[in-house]
Amino acid sequence: MNTHPDRQGIDRPITIAIMAMGGQGGGVLADWIVALAEHGGWVAQTTSVPGVAQRTGATIYYVELIRPQQRNSRPVLSLMPVPGDVDIVIAAELMEAGRAIQRGLISPDKTTLIASSHRSLAVVEKASPGDGRADSAAVLHTAGATALRFIHADMQSMAEAQGSVISAALFGALAGSGTLPFPREAFEDTIRAAGVGVNPSLRAFAAGHATVGSPEPQAAAAAAILAPARPPPPIPATMQGGSAAERAELARALHRVAADFPAEAAPMLHAGLRRLVDYQSIAYAHAYLDRIAPFAAIDSTPGHELTLEAARHIAVAMSYDDVIRVADLKTRGARFARVRSDVLATQDHLVETTEFMHPRVQEICATLPARLGLYVETSPRLCGVLKRLFEHPRRIRTTTLHGFIPLYILASLKPWRPRLLRHQRETAHIDIWLALAGAQSDQRLATELIKCRRLIKGYSDTHSRGQSKFDKVISALPLLAGRGDAADWIRRLRDAALADEAGVMLDGALRTVATL
Repeated sequence: MNTHPDRQGIDRPITIAIMAMGGQGGGVLADWIVALAEHGGWVAQTTSVPGVAQRTGATIYYVELIRPQQRNSRPVLSLMPVPGDVDIVIAAELMEAGRAIQRGLISPDKTTLIASSHRSLAVVEKASPGDGRADSAAVLHTAGATALRFIHADMQSMAEAQGSVISAALFGALAGSGTLPFPREAFEDTIRAAGVGVNPSLRAFAAGHATVGSPEPQAAAAAAILAPARPPPPIPATMQGGSAAERAELARALHRVAADFPAEAAPMLHAGLRRLVDYQSIAYAHAYLDRIAPFAAIDSTPGHELTLEAARHIAVAMSYDDVIRVADLKTRGARFARVRSDVLATQDHLVETTEFMHPRVQEICATLPARLGLYVETSPRLCGVLKRLFEHPRRIRTTTLHGFIPLYILASLKPWRPRLLRHQRETAHIDIWLALAGAQSDQRLATELIKCRRLIKGYSDTHSRGQSKFDKVISALPLLAGRGDAADWIRRLRDAALADEAGVMLDGALRTVATL
Protein backbone atom coordinates (compact mmCIF):
# COMPACT_ATOMS: atom_id res chain seq x y z
CA MET A 1 0.00 0.00 0.00
CA ASN A 2 1.28 3.49 -0.87
CA THR A 3 -0.62 6.40 0.63
CA HIS A 4 1.39 8.80 -1.56
CA PRO A 5 1.53 6.87 -4.84
CA ASP A 6 3.50 9.18 -7.13
CA ARG A 7 4.94 12.54 -6.11
CA GLN A 8 7.03 13.25 -9.23
CA GLY A 9 4.65 15.94 -10.38
CA ILE A 10 4.12 17.70 -7.08
CA ASP A 11 5.87 20.76 -5.74
CA ARG A 12 5.22 20.34 -2.04
CA PRO A 13 7.39 18.33 0.36
CA ILE A 14 6.51 15.29 2.42
CA THR A 15 6.55 16.50 6.02
CA ILE A 16 7.50 14.21 8.92
CA ALA A 17 7.58 14.98 12.66
CA ILE A 18 9.35 12.56 15.01
CA MET A 19 8.59 12.76 18.73
CA ALA A 20 11.22 10.93 20.77
CA MET A 21 12.96 10.99 24.12
CA GLY A 22 16.64 10.88 24.94
CA GLY A 23 18.18 7.48 24.24
CA GLN A 24 15.43 6.31 21.87
CA GLY A 25 17.34 7.01 18.68
CA GLY A 26 15.11 9.78 17.33
CA GLY A 27 18.11 11.46 15.73
CA VAL A 28 19.19 8.18 14.16
CA LEU A 29 15.70 7.67 12.74
CA ALA A 30 15.69 11.18 11.26
CA ASP A 31 19.12 10.62 9.73
CA TRP A 32 17.98 7.30 8.23
CA ILE A 33 15.00 9.03 6.58
CA VAL A 34 17.24 11.75 5.16
CA ALA A 35 19.76 9.20 3.85
CA LEU A 36 16.92 7.13 2.35
CA ALA A 37 15.53 10.15 0.50
CA GLU A 38 18.87 11.45 -0.73
CA HIS A 39 19.86 8.03 -2.05
CA GLY A 40 16.62 8.06 -4.04
CA GLY A 41 17.44 11.42 -5.60
CA TRP A 42 15.28 13.54 -3.33
CA VAL A 43 16.25 16.63 -1.38
CA ALA A 44 15.89 16.18 2.38
CA GLN A 45 16.42 18.31 5.44
CA THR A 46 16.19 17.56 9.16
CA THR A 47 16.05 19.88 12.16
CA SER A 48 15.45 19.26 15.84
CA VAL A 49 14.10 21.14 18.85
CA PRO A 50 15.44 19.52 22.05
CA GLY A 51 13.57 19.62 25.32
CA VAL A 52 14.65 19.04 28.90
CA ALA A 53 11.38 19.07 30.82
CA GLN A 54 10.10 15.58 29.98
CA ARG A 55 11.79 12.42 31.29
CA THR A 56 15.32 12.48 29.82
CA GLY A 57 14.45 15.27 27.38
CA ALA A 58 11.75 14.97 24.70
CA THR A 59 12.87 16.17 21.27
CA ILE A 60 10.90 17.01 18.13
CA TYR A 61 12.78 16.06 14.98
CA TYR A 62 11.37 17.51 11.78
CA VAL A 63 12.11 16.14 8.32
CA GLU A 64 11.04 17.43 4.91
CA LEU A 65 11.54 15.52 1.67
CA ILE A 66 10.95 16.80 -1.88
CA ARG A 67 11.92 15.67 -5.35
CA PRO A 68 13.61 18.55 -7.25
CA GLN A 69 11.61 19.64 -10.29
CA GLN A 70 14.68 20.88 -12.17
CA ARG A 71 18.28 19.67 -12.32
CA ASN A 72 20.59 21.43 -9.85
CA SER A 73 17.61 23.15 -8.21
CA ARG A 74 17.63 23.53 -4.45
CA PRO A 75 14.20 24.02 -2.89
CA VAL A 76 13.72 26.01 0.31
CA LEU A 77 12.41 23.80 3.11
CA SER A 78 10.84 24.69 6.44
CA LEU A 79 12.65 24.36 9.77
CA MET A 80 9.73 23.31 11.94
CA PRO A 81 6.37 21.55 11.64
CA VAL A 82 3.25 23.61 11.03
CA PRO A 83 0.03 22.47 12.76
CA GLY A 84 -2.37 21.04 10.21
CA ASP A 85 0.34 20.45 7.60
CA VAL A 86 2.21 17.31 8.72
CA ASP A 87 1.92 14.16 6.62
CA ILE A 88 3.53 11.68 9.02
CA VAL A 89 3.99 11.80 12.79
CA ILE A 90 6.18 9.15 14.44
CA ALA A 91 5.93 8.90 18.25
CA ALA A 92 8.43 6.76 20.16
CA GLU A 93 6.09 6.54 23.19
CA LEU A 94 2.32 6.76 23.59
CA MET A 95 2.22 10.06 25.50
CA GLU A 96 4.47 11.61 22.84
CA ALA A 97 1.62 10.85 20.44
CA GLY A 98 -0.65 12.69 22.86
CA ARG A 99 1.71 15.68 22.85
CA ALA A 100 1.60 15.71 19.04
CA ILE A 101 -2.20 15.80 19.15
CA GLN A 102 -2.11 18.68 21.66
CA ARG A 103 0.26 20.61 19.37
CA GLY A 104 -2.16 20.22 16.46
CA LEU A 105 0.28 18.16 14.40
CA ILE A 106 -2.28 15.41 13.72
CA SER A 107 -4.90 16.09 11.05
CA PRO A 108 -7.78 13.71 10.25
CA ASP A 109 -7.57 14.49 6.54
CA LYS A 110 -3.87 13.86 5.96
CA THR A 111 -1.74 12.61 8.89
CA THR A 112 -0.54 9.06 9.33
CA LEU A 113 0.36 8.53 13.00
CA ILE A 114 2.85 5.77 13.84
CA ALA A 115 3.31 5.27 17.59
CA SER A 116 4.71 2.82 20.06
CA SER A 117 2.05 1.95 22.63
CA HIS A 118 4.46 1.40 25.54
CA ARG A 119 4.79 3.91 28.38
CA SER A 120 7.84 5.63 29.82
CA LEU A 121 6.47 7.65 32.71
CA ALA A 122 7.21 11.38 32.87
CA VAL A 123 8.73 12.96 35.97
CA VAL A 124 5.43 14.63 36.86
CA GLU A 125 3.71 11.23 36.72
CA LYS A 126 6.30 9.62 38.99
CA ALA A 127 6.45 12.52 41.44
CA SER A 128 2.71 12.72 42.03
CA PRO A 129 1.78 11.79 45.64
CA GLY A 130 -1.09 9.69 44.25
CA ASP A 131 -1.51 7.86 40.96
CA GLY A 132 -0.21 10.50 38.58
CA ARG A 133 -0.18 8.32 35.47
CA ALA A 134 -1.83 9.83 32.42
CA ASP A 135 -4.73 7.93 30.88
CA SER A 136 -3.28 5.77 28.10
CA ALA A 137 -6.72 4.61 26.98
CA ALA A 138 -7.80 8.22 26.36
CA VAL A 139 -4.75 8.88 24.18
CA LEU A 140 -5.33 5.65 22.27
CA HIS A 141 -8.97 6.58 21.60
CA THR A 142 -8.19 10.19 20.67
CA ALA A 143 -5.36 9.20 18.34
CA GLY A 144 -7.62 6.78 16.51
CA ALA A 145 -10.25 9.48 16.06
CA THR A 146 -7.84 12.28 15.16
CA ALA A 147 -5.42 10.73 12.66
CA LEU A 148 -6.22 9.74 9.09
CA ARG A 149 -4.44 6.46 9.87
CA PHE A 150 -3.18 5.21 13.21
CA ILE A 151 -0.53 2.48 13.38
CA HIS A 152 0.44 1.40 16.88
CA ALA A 153 2.05 -1.51 18.72
CA ASP A 154 4.57 -2.05 21.51
CA MET A 155 7.60 -1.40 19.35
CA GLN A 156 9.88 -1.01 22.35
CA SER A 157 9.34 -4.68 23.25
CA MET A 158 9.75 -5.66 19.61
CA ALA A 159 13.11 -3.92 19.39
CA GLU A 160 14.36 -5.26 22.72
CA ALA A 161 13.45 -8.80 21.69
CA GLN A 162 15.78 -8.39 18.71
CA GLY A 163 18.59 -6.77 20.70
CA SER A 164 18.03 -3.41 19.03
CA VAL A 165 16.47 -0.02 19.80
CA ILE A 166 13.03 1.35 19.07
CA SER A 167 14.11 3.57 16.17
CA ALA A 168 14.70 0.49 14.00
CA ALA A 169 11.19 -0.87 14.70
CA LEU A 170 9.64 2.55 13.96
CA PHE A 171 11.63 2.73 10.70
CA GLY A 172 10.15 -0.65 9.78
CA ALA A 173 6.62 0.54 10.57
CA LEU A 174 7.24 3.63 8.44
CA ALA A 175 8.32 1.43 5.54
CA GLY A 176 5.32 -0.83 5.96
CA SER A 177 2.90 2.11 6.08
CA GLY A 178 3.54 2.96 2.42
CA THR A 179 3.59 6.67 3.18
CA LEU A 180 6.98 7.15 1.51
CA PRO A 181 7.55 6.34 -2.19
CA PHE A 182 10.53 4.05 -1.59
CA PRO A 183 10.66 0.24 -1.66
CA ARG A 184 11.41 -1.86 1.40
CA GLU A 185 14.83 -2.75 0.01
CA ALA A 186 15.82 0.92 0.04
CA PHE A 187 14.96 1.18 3.73
CA GLU A 188 17.02 -1.92 4.53
CA ASP A 189 19.95 -0.66 2.45
CA THR A 190 19.89 2.55 4.48
CA ILE A 191 20.34 0.56 7.70
CA ARG A 192 23.17 -1.45 6.15
CA ALA A 193 24.91 1.70 4.95
CA ALA A 194 24.90 3.11 8.48
CA GLY A 195 27.12 0.18 9.51
CA VAL A 196 26.19 0.13 13.22
CA GLY A 197 24.28 -2.77 14.79
CA VAL A 198 23.11 -3.80 11.34
CA ASN A 199 21.77 -7.30 11.99
CA PRO A 200 19.78 -6.48 15.18
CA SER A 201 18.44 -3.33 13.50
CA LEU A 202 17.29 -5.29 10.45
CA ARG A 203 15.51 -7.80 12.67
CA ALA A 204 13.76 -5.00 14.59
CA PHE A 205 12.95 -3.32 11.26
CA ALA A 206 11.28 -6.52 10.05
CA ALA A 207 9.24 -6.78 13.27
CA GLY A 208 8.05 -3.18 12.89
CA HIS A 209 7.26 -3.71 9.22
CA ALA A 210 5.15 -6.78 10.05
CA THR A 211 3.13 -4.69 12.53
CA VAL A 212 1.52 -2.78 9.68
CA GLY A 213 0.52 -5.83 7.70
CA SER A 214 -1.04 -7.70 10.62
CA PRO A 215 -3.72 -6.43 13.03
CA GLU A 216 -2.62 -8.71 15.87
CA PRO A 217 0.16 -6.49 17.34
CA GLN A 218 -2.13 -3.45 17.34
CA ALA A 219 -4.99 -5.40 18.89
CA ALA A 220 -2.62 -6.77 21.54
CA ALA A 221 -1.34 -3.26 22.33
CA ALA A 222 -4.87 -1.92 22.71
CA ALA A 223 -5.91 -4.87 24.86
CA ALA A 224 -2.88 -4.38 27.15
CA ILE A 225 -3.84 -0.73 27.69
CA LEU A 226 -7.58 -1.20 28.12
CA ALA A 227 -7.64 -4.47 30.09
CA PRO A 228 -7.68 -4.33 33.90
CA ALA A 229 -4.62 -5.55 35.76
CA ARG A 230 -4.61 -9.30 36.26
CA PRO A 231 -4.18 -10.63 39.79
CA PRO A 232 -0.95 -12.51 40.55
CA PRO A 233 -1.06 -16.31 40.33
CA PRO A 234 -1.78 -18.26 43.53
CA ILE A 235 1.15 -19.10 45.76
CA PRO A 236 2.34 -22.70 45.30
CA ALA A 237 2.00 -25.00 48.28
CA THR A 238 5.77 -25.46 48.36
CA MET A 239 8.59 -22.97 48.66
CA GLN A 240 11.77 -23.50 46.69
CA GLY A 241 14.63 -23.76 49.15
CA GLY A 242 12.37 -23.61 52.22
CA SER A 243 12.64 -26.05 55.08
CA ALA A 244 9.95 -28.64 55.77
CA ALA A 245 8.67 -26.50 58.66
CA GLU A 246 8.44 -23.42 56.42
CA ARG A 247 6.59 -25.34 53.73
CA ALA A 248 4.14 -26.61 56.33
CA GLU A 249 3.55 -23.08 57.65
CA LEU A 250 2.98 -21.77 54.14
CA ALA A 251 0.46 -24.56 53.49
CA ARG A 252 -1.29 -23.59 56.74
CA ALA A 253 -1.42 -19.94 55.63
CA LEU A 254 -2.98 -20.94 52.29
CA HIS A 255 -5.52 -23.06 54.15
CA ARG A 256 -6.40 -20.06 56.36
CA VAL A 257 -7.00 -17.93 53.27
CA ALA A 258 -9.37 -20.53 51.82
CA ALA A 259 -11.20 -21.25 55.07
CA ASP A 260 -11.38 -17.94 56.95
CA PHE A 261 -11.63 -15.24 54.28
CA PRO A 262 -14.08 -14.46 51.45
CA ALA A 263 -13.18 -15.93 48.07
CA GLU A 264 -13.17 -12.46 46.47
CA ALA A 265 -10.21 -11.50 48.67
CA ALA A 266 -8.11 -14.59 47.91
CA PRO A 267 -6.05 -13.08 45.02
CA MET A 268 -5.21 -10.02 47.12
CA LEU A 269 -4.34 -12.15 50.16
CA HIS A 270 -2.09 -14.38 48.04
CA ALA A 271 -0.31 -11.27 46.78
CA GLY A 272 0.12 -10.06 50.36
CA LEU A 273 1.48 -13.41 51.53
CA ARG A 274 3.91 -13.53 48.62
CA ARG A 275 5.11 -10.01 49.42
CA LEU A 276 5.59 -10.57 53.15
CA VAL A 277 7.25 -13.98 52.88
CA ASP A 278 9.77 -12.33 50.57
CA TYR A 279 10.05 -9.27 52.83
CA GLN A 280 10.55 -11.09 56.14
CA SER A 281 9.32 -14.65 56.80
CA ILE A 282 6.34 -16.99 56.75
CA ALA A 283 5.72 -16.19 60.43
CA TYR A 284 5.46 -12.52 59.49
CA ALA A 285 2.92 -13.47 56.80
CA HIS A 286 0.80 -15.24 59.43
CA ALA A 287 0.85 -12.04 61.49
CA TYR A 288 -0.49 -10.31 58.37
CA LEU A 289 -3.47 -12.68 58.24
CA ASP A 290 -4.03 -12.16 61.98
CA ARG A 291 -4.41 -8.41 61.39
CA ILE A 292 -6.93 -8.87 58.57
CA ALA A 293 -9.07 -11.53 60.26
CA PRO A 294 -11.06 -9.14 62.54
CA PHE A 295 -12.14 -7.08 59.53
CA ALA A 296 -13.10 -10.16 57.50
CA ALA A 297 -15.19 -11.44 60.42
CA ILE A 298 -17.47 -8.37 60.47
CA ASP A 299 -17.32 -7.37 56.80
CA SER A 300 -20.74 -6.69 55.26
CA THR A 301 -19.61 -4.18 52.62
CA PRO A 302 -20.49 -4.78 48.94
CA GLY A 303 -17.92 -7.08 47.34
CA HIS A 304 -16.16 -7.42 50.70
CA GLU A 305 -14.45 -4.09 50.05
CA LEU A 306 -13.38 -3.71 53.69
CA THR A 307 -11.49 -7.03 53.61
CA LEU A 308 -9.97 -6.32 50.20
CA GLU A 309 -8.68 -2.90 51.21
CA ALA A 310 -7.36 -4.25 54.51
CA ALA A 311 -5.53 -7.01 52.64
CA ARG A 312 -4.04 -4.49 50.22
CA HIS A 313 -2.93 -1.76 52.58
CA ILE A 314 -1.83 -3.87 55.54
CA ALA A 315 0.53 -5.82 53.27
CA VAL A 316 2.10 -2.57 52.05
CA ALA A 317 2.29 -1.12 55.57
CA MET A 318 4.01 -4.23 56.95
CA SER A 319 6.58 -4.22 54.12
CA TYR A 320 7.73 -0.66 54.74
CA ASP A 321 10.89 0.56 53.03
CA ASP A 322 13.86 0.56 55.37
CA VAL A 323 17.62 0.50 54.81
CA ILE A 324 17.65 -3.31 55.03
CA ARG A 325 15.02 -3.60 52.32
CA VAL A 326 16.83 -1.16 50.05
CA ALA A 327 20.10 -3.05 50.46
CA ASP A 328 18.34 -6.36 49.84
CA LEU A 329 16.78 -5.20 46.58
CA LYS A 330 19.99 -3.62 45.31
CA THR A 331 22.04 -6.79 45.81
CA ARG A 332 19.69 -9.34 44.28
CA GLY A 333 20.81 -11.28 41.24
CA ALA A 334 17.50 -10.55 39.53
CA ARG A 335 18.21 -6.82 39.73
CA PHE A 336 21.62 -7.15 38.08
CA ALA A 337 19.99 -9.26 35.35
CA ARG A 338 17.30 -6.62 34.85
CA VAL A 339 19.89 -3.85 34.58
CA ARG A 340 21.79 -5.84 31.95
CA SER A 341 18.54 -6.40 30.08
CA ASP A 342 17.63 -2.71 30.25
CA VAL A 343 20.92 -1.65 28.69
CA LEU A 344 20.79 -4.50 26.14
CA ALA A 345 24.07 -5.97 27.37
CA THR A 346 25.28 -9.27 25.95
CA GLN A 347 27.47 -11.86 27.66
CA ASP A 348 30.54 -10.09 26.25
CA HIS A 349 29.66 -6.74 27.84
CA LEU A 350 30.82 -5.50 31.24
CA VAL A 351 28.16 -3.46 33.06
CA GLU A 352 29.03 -1.23 36.00
CA THR A 353 26.22 -0.30 38.42
CA THR A 354 26.51 2.70 40.73
CA GLU A 355 23.95 3.22 43.50
CA PHE A 356 23.33 6.66 45.00
CA MET A 357 22.52 6.46 48.71
CA HIS A 358 22.19 9.23 51.28
CA PRO A 359 20.89 7.86 54.60
CA ARG A 360 19.81 10.45 57.16
CA VAL A 361 20.70 10.23 60.83
CA GLN A 362 17.11 9.11 61.49
CA GLU A 363 17.50 6.11 59.14
CA ILE A 364 20.78 5.13 60.77
CA CYS A 365 19.30 5.27 64.27
CA ALA A 366 16.20 3.36 63.10
CA THR A 367 18.43 0.50 61.91
CA LEU A 368 19.91 0.03 65.38
CA PRO A 369 18.41 -2.13 68.18
CA ALA A 370 15.52 -0.21 69.73
CA ARG A 371 17.15 0.86 72.99
CA LEU A 372 20.46 1.76 71.36
CA GLY A 373 18.71 3.62 68.54
CA LEU A 374 16.72 5.70 71.01
CA TYR A 375 19.86 6.50 72.99
CA VAL A 376 21.77 7.65 69.89
CA GLU A 377 18.78 9.56 68.55
CA THR A 378 18.43 11.58 71.77
CA SER A 379 22.16 12.33 72.03
CA PRO A 380 23.02 15.58 70.20
CA ARG A 381 26.73 14.69 70.31
CA LEU A 382 26.31 11.27 68.71
CA CYS A 383 23.84 12.62 66.16
CA GLY A 384 26.36 15.30 65.24
CA VAL A 385 29.04 12.67 64.67
CA LEU A 386 26.73 10.61 62.44
CA LYS A 387 25.66 13.70 60.51
CA ARG A 388 29.29 14.59 59.76
CA LEU A 389 30.05 11.01 58.70
CA PHE A 390 27.09 10.76 56.33
CA GLU A 391 26.57 14.37 55.24
CA HIS A 392 27.61 13.59 51.66
CA PRO A 393 25.72 11.15 49.40
CA ARG A 394 27.44 7.81 48.86
CA ARG A 395 28.13 6.46 45.39
CA ILE A 396 28.35 2.71 45.80
CA ARG A 397 29.44 0.53 42.89
CA THR A 398 27.62 -2.71 43.60
CA THR A 399 29.42 -4.46 40.74
CA THR A 400 32.61 -4.36 42.84
CA LEU A 401 33.31 -6.33 46.01
CA HIS A 402 34.09 -3.10 47.85
CA GLY A 403 30.57 -1.81 47.12
CA PHE A 404 28.61 -5.05 47.10
CA ILE A 405 29.76 -6.62 50.39
CA PRO A 406 28.63 -3.78 52.74
CA LEU A 407 25.15 -3.77 51.20
CA TYR A 408 24.99 -7.55 51.25
CA ILE A 409 25.87 -7.56 54.96
CA LEU A 410 23.24 -4.90 55.60
CA ALA A 411 20.63 -6.97 53.75
CA SER A 412 21.55 -10.01 55.87
CA LEU A 413 20.21 -8.18 58.95
CA LYS A 414 16.66 -9.09 57.88
CA PRO A 415 16.17 -11.72 60.66
CA TRP A 416 17.04 -9.00 63.21
CA ARG A 417 14.49 -6.52 61.83
CA PRO A 418 11.81 -7.14 64.54
CA ARG A 419 14.28 -5.97 67.21
CA LEU A 420 15.15 -2.70 65.48
CA LEU A 421 13.81 0.75 66.34
CA ARG A 422 12.17 1.34 62.96
CA HIS A 423 10.21 -1.91 63.16
CA GLN A 424 8.88 -1.16 66.61
CA ARG A 425 7.73 2.27 65.51
CA GLU A 426 6.09 0.99 62.34
CA THR A 427 4.34 -1.80 64.26
CA ALA A 428 3.01 0.66 66.84
CA HIS A 429 1.72 2.96 64.09
CA ILE A 430 0.03 0.06 62.28
CA ASP A 431 -1.66 -1.12 65.50
CA ILE A 432 -3.02 2.37 66.26
CA TRP A 433 -4.26 2.79 62.67
CA LEU A 434 -6.04 -0.57 62.61
CA ALA A 435 -7.53 -0.08 66.08
CA LEU A 436 -8.95 3.25 64.95
CA ALA A 437 -10.50 1.69 61.82
CA GLY A 438 -11.81 -1.31 63.73
CA ALA A 439 -13.53 0.89 66.32
CA GLN A 440 -15.86 2.43 63.72
CA SER A 441 -19.44 1.17 63.57
CA ASP A 442 -19.77 2.58 60.06
CA GLN A 443 -17.96 0.09 57.81
CA ARG A 444 -17.77 2.64 54.97
CA LEU A 445 -15.87 4.94 57.31
CA ALA A 446 -13.64 2.05 58.43
CA THR A 447 -12.86 1.28 54.78
CA GLU A 448 -11.92 4.90 54.05
CA LEU A 449 -9.67 4.98 57.12
CA ILE A 450 -7.96 1.81 55.91
CA LYS A 451 -7.38 3.45 52.51
CA CYS A 452 -5.70 6.43 54.18
CA ARG A 453 -2.58 4.30 54.64
CA ARG A 454 -1.99 4.98 50.95
CA LEU A 455 -0.65 8.37 52.00
CA ILE A 456 2.42 6.80 53.64
CA LYS A 457 5.04 5.49 51.25
CA GLY A 458 8.76 5.43 50.52
CA TYR A 459 11.42 6.33 53.03
CA SER A 460 13.34 9.34 54.33
CA ASP A 461 11.67 12.70 53.63
CA THR A 462 8.99 11.13 51.42
CA HIS A 463 7.89 8.87 54.27
CA SER A 464 7.89 11.75 56.76
CA ARG A 465 5.72 13.95 54.52
CA GLY A 466 3.29 11.10 53.92
CA GLN A 467 2.95 10.32 57.61
CA SER A 468 2.36 14.00 58.36
CA LYS A 469 -0.49 14.07 55.83
CA PHE A 470 -1.90 10.84 57.26
CA ASP A 471 -1.92 12.33 60.75
CA LYS A 472 -3.66 15.48 59.49
CA VAL A 473 -6.43 13.49 57.80
CA ILE A 474 -6.96 11.33 60.90
CA SER A 475 -7.07 14.46 63.09
CA ALA A 476 -10.34 15.42 61.41
CA LEU A 477 -12.10 12.28 62.66
CA PRO A 478 -13.38 13.80 65.96
CA LEU A 479 -14.90 16.69 63.98
CA LEU A 480 -16.83 14.18 61.85
CA ALA A 481 -18.12 12.02 64.73
CA GLY A 482 -21.75 11.03 64.29
CA ARG A 483 -22.08 12.43 60.76
CA GLY A 484 -23.61 10.18 58.11
CA ASP A 485 -21.22 11.57 55.51
CA ALA A 486 -18.06 11.06 57.60
CA ALA A 487 -16.74 8.44 55.15
CA ASP A 488 -17.19 10.85 52.24
CA TRP A 489 -15.31 13.59 54.06
CA ILE A 490 -12.39 11.29 54.90
CA ARG A 491 -12.24 10.30 51.22
CA ARG A 492 -12.24 13.98 50.18
CA LEU A 493 -9.46 14.77 52.64
CA ARG A 494 -7.39 11.83 51.38
CA ASP A 495 -7.86 12.90 47.76
CA ALA A 496 -6.82 16.44 48.71
CA ALA A 497 -3.70 15.09 50.42
CA LEU A 498 -2.78 13.18 47.25
CA ALA A 499 -3.41 16.15 44.97
CA ASP A 500 -0.22 18.08 45.74
CA GLU A 501 3.04 17.39 47.51
CA ALA A 502 3.02 20.55 49.62
CA GLY A 503 -0.38 19.76 51.17
CA VAL A 504 -1.97 23.10 50.31
CA MET A 505 -5.24 21.51 49.18
CA LEU A 506 -5.35 19.33 52.28
CA ASP A 507 -4.97 22.34 54.56
CA GLY A 508 -7.83 24.07 52.76
CA ALA A 509 -10.04 20.97 53.04
CA LEU A 510 -9.30 20.73 56.75
CA ARG A 511 -10.39 24.34 57.23
CA THR A 512 -13.65 23.46 55.51
CA VAL A 513 -14.19 20.48 57.83
CA ALA A 514 -13.59 22.72 60.83
CA THR A 515 -16.59 24.84 59.79
CA LEU A 516 -19.04 21.93 59.63
